[in-house]
Amino acid sequence: MADVPTRAPAGAVAAVNVLVVNAGSSSVKLRLLGSDDRVLAAHDLRAVAGRPDPAELEQAVDALAHAGEVTVTGHRVVHGGSTFTDPVLVDEQVERRLRELVSLAPLHQPAALAALADVSEALPGVPRVACFDTAFHSRMPLEAITYPVPARWREQYGVRRYGFHGLSHAYAARRAAELTGARRMVTAHLGSGASLAAVRDGVSIDTTMGFTPLEGLVMATRSGTVDPGLLLWLQTEQGMTAQELTDVLFHESGMTGLVGSADMRAILTGARRAGTPEALGMAVYLHRLRAETAAMTASLGGLDALVFTGGVGEHAGPVRSGAATGLAFLGVAVDEERNLSYTGGDLDISAPDAPVRTLIIEAREDIEIARAARELLASLT
Repeated sequence: MADVPTRAPAGAVAAVNVLVVNAGSSSVKLRLLGSDDRVLAAHDLRAVAGRPDPAELEQAVDALAHAGEVTVTGHRVVHGGSTFTDPVLVDEQVERRLRELVSLAPLHQPAALAALADVSEALPGVPRVACFDTAFHSRMPLEAITYPVPARWREQYGVRRYGFHGLSHAYAARRAAELTGARRMVTAHLGSGASLAAVRDGVSIDTTMGFTPLEGLVMATRSGTVDPGLLLWLQTEQGMTAQELTDVLFHESGMTGLVGSADMRAILTGARRAGTPEALGMAVYLHRLRAETAAMTASLGGLDALVFTGGVGEHAGPVRSGAATGLAFLGVAVDEERNLSYTGGDLDISAPDAPVRTLIIEAREDIEIARAARELLASLT
C-alpha cells in the first residue's frame, strides 16, 4: 500500500464537510454531507461510458461548494483488491494501484477513477479518501474467501473471494443493529447489482459475490453464478471468445436474459400472469435469493434479522414477500400491510411474534463514506 501523509492538511478536521462521490457506469451522484450527516446539497449527473460531461461536473461541484466548504472528498471505489482493506488517502501511487484492478470490476472501476480525477481537478488541494466496497468483507474467514483451485493460482494471481457492495452492507448492518440489537443478520443489497452478506456483530463473515461482481444472485444484466463448465463448453464447442462471454454475462444476462428487460416494476407486473417470461424470471430470481439467504444463515449458525436495502430491496414489496414466504422455515415472516405500504426510510416489517426481524433500511452509502473519511482524517491529525 502506498505511503500516506502522517498528518492531514491544517484545519482539515475542524468542521468536516464531506463531498461524497458515488460514480457508476451511467451516473455520478454527488452529496455534500455536514458534520451531522445532514445532506447540505446534492446533484446527480448522467454519465456516458462512465464519465459525465466535464463542464457539467465542474458546475455541479461549484454549486455544492457554495452550500458549504468542502473539507474532504470521499469516493466509492468498487474494488480495493487485497491491498486496500481500509479507507485510504489517495495519492498518485494509490491511483496507479487502483488502475491495476480495472479488469476485476470493468463496469465500475473506470467510472470511479474518472470521477476521482475530475472532482480533484474541480477541487484542487482538497484531500481525497477512497472507500472500498470490498473492504467490509476483507476480514472474512479463510474458508469463506478461498476457492478450491490450485495453490499456484491463489498465490500467483491472487485468486480469492472479495465480495462487493460492502459500503451498503456495512451501513445497513449498523443501522439494523441500532434498531433491533440483532447480532446475526443477513443484509440483502438488491439493486441492478445484488448481493447478500452474513454479518455477525457488525463483521462480514460470508457474502455471495466473489472474485468479481459477477458471482452470486441473479441481477439486472449480470448472470450471477453459473456453472463454469458451461462457459468452457461455449468456448470449446461453440467457439465463443472470452470477450463475447464477458459481454453476455455482464450485459445481456440476469433478468435481461430471462425476460428481455431489467425494469423490475414491469417484471413484477408481468409476473402476475402465469406462463409469461416475467413469471419465470421472478421464479428464478426468488429461487436464488432464498437459497443464498439460507446459505448465509448457515454461515451465521442462525438468524436474528433479515435486512433489505437497495433500489429493489426498498421498493419491490413483492420481492420481500416472495423471499419471506420461502424462508418461513427460518422464522422469517412479514406483515404484508406494512411491507406493501412502505414509502421510505427505515421500517420494521416483521409479522407479529416472528422469531426473525425483517427490516427495510434506506441505502445510505453516502453516510458510510463520510464516516470513513472523517475517521481517516482524524487519525492523521
